[in-house]
Amino acid sequence: MTTTHDPVAAAERCTAEFRRNPHPVYAHLRDTAPVCPMTPPHGIETYLITRYEDARAALSDPRLSKDMYGAMDAYRRIFGDSSVALDDNMLNSDPPKHTRLRKLVNSEFTPRRVEALRPKIQDIVDRLLDACPTGEPFDLLPAFAFPVPITVICELLGVPPQERSLMQELSTTVAQTGFGEEFKRAQQQAEEDLHAYFTELIARKRGRPGDDLLSALAAARDQEGGLTGGELVSTAFLLMFAGHKTTAYLIGNAVHHFLADPAQLRAVREDPELIGPAVEELVRFDGSVESATFRYATEDMEIGGTRIPKGSLVQISLLSANRDPLKFEDPDVFDVRRPGTAAHIGFGHGGHYCLGAPLARLETQLALSGLFTRFPRIAPADPRAEPAWMEVPFPAFRGLTELPVVLEPAAI
Repeated sequence: MTTTHDPVAAAERCTAEFRRNPHPVYAHLRDTAPVCPMTPPHGIETYLITRYEDARAALSDPRLSKDMYGAMDAYRRIFGDSSVALDDNMLNSDPPKHTRLRKLVNSEFTPRRVEALRPKIQDIVDRLLDACPTGEPFDLLPAFAFPVPITVICELLGVPPQERSLMQELSTTVAQTGFGEEFKRAQQQAEEDLHAYFTELIARKRGRPGDDLLSALAAARDQEGGLTGGELVSTAFLLMFAGHKTTAYLIGNAVHHFLADPAQLRAVREDPELIGPAVEELVRFDGSVESATFRYATEDMEIGGTRIPKGSLVQISLLSANRDPLKFEDPDVFDVRRPGTAAHIGFGHGGHYCLGAPLARLETQLALSGLFTRFPRIAPADPRAEPAWMEVPFPAFRGLTELPVVLEPAAI
């Protein structure tokens, strides 16, 4: 009997299995090729960093540039021309530009502004939970995990309520990862629509400013040394996109892992003070950002004993680094009482440390506390079903495509 080997089908099976559980692959790489040369679907030589110490050092290494305009040919091949106008922000820049942009946004995106959102976030959580059905299976992601952060970031930026569904729809399209022409056309159209929308919204804010972050940033644009028009539009996109996708997937991942480990959920219910450390442990254990955004080597360099040629792309696996046994004891165990879990790099490290980390923490804490307090008997709709992880050819976000649960109110 003969069989036909289909390399495409084999690759698809391998990709699907990796997306379902990438941790064994990362563990193997940490042991055998901690700085691994690879050729991803975009065809550009890339080096994948998987160990904690190497990853932490690389995140703050000035020889690894975030200014993707410096690697324009590679950048365009991966993302296309339409992304350029939306990427003129601090995420894709180096000092001194990065320093200037981050300082301007930081001056308005203050801890006071974030903390002032606490009652609003709690109200959003409560209203969404009020609308969730009880006693029957439903998908918690579109009903709760995604609406919480998109509503919060729109409140922060000052996006009118009637326009928020458009934001979610367009950003979902931009987040889809693929290298085929169909993917690229859809992404290009969504990026163009988002650029046009934020350009028009900023014009409205300048005419009639409100008590929101976008109005404050628009005012900063008019000051000497402030944001340019293009930087302001791109920054608005960055805050909206990064401010809700990552938190939405984190909430979904968190609920999934708590339901899979009732002892950890019971610990948080019995001691509400554990919710803060629990969120840090969840970011470490299975955070929503699998890899940091691209960097490229501005000179020949060496990391972990591996030579990286000038011009190569470098990808840093936060997911792998946060499971490195050289840094964390029993890293594949989810433990809300883990000592030292705050050392994770799930929010990055160095000058590009996530500006929105305090907001993400607050949203996730309030979302989980609200859900588990209101519905202490939450359960998977089908305890035997495998979790539905996103299956994409190139890891960016780590998250579920659905999270079917059944909610039962607390017994009286």
